[in-house]
Amino acid sequence: MTQAGDRTGRDESDEQRADRMWSELIQEVRVAQTGVQILFGFLLTVVFSAKYDDLADADQAIYTVTVVLGACATGALIGPVSLHRIVAGRRVKPRAVRWASRLTFVGLFLLLATMTASLLLILRVAANGTAVVWLVAVVVAWYLMCWYLLPLWVRRRHTTR
Repeated sequence: MTQAGDRTGRDESDEQRADRMWSELIQEVRVAQTGVQILFGFLLTVVFSAKYDDLADADQAIYTVTVVLGACATGALIGPVSLHRIVAGRRVKPRAVRWASRLTFVGLFLLLATMTASLLLILRVAANGTAVVWLVAVVVAWYLMCWYLLPLWVRRRHTTR
């Protein structure tokens, strides 16, 4: 049977580990929440601008999808706060950390989708052309590398057994 210190490389109990992981997760969520809330707030104003009615039907559809994705990302990234508030004091912190981590991961994926759709819409309106798809693809590849591929590579390469 392994002890908590053997599993984590730290001399901490499961509860201490959950407390530490919760603090780290909340710091990470704060960064993502700020970004998604600013983006979502901006998206909500677009429909009230004079140019909105001039958008092509396809661009209005992209806008609608983008707003829905932004709303979903906001919900997922604020979810850990609500989860913590509702289960606080119930002695389920290790499980709450796992669920909050899952919500955060889903929120980051939805944020990626929101930013992709936003970029697509903005570049379609600003640049109009086939280069738009390629520009969006390059930026999405960059996001994927920064948010998923590099962290997964570091995890695989540098995790001790």
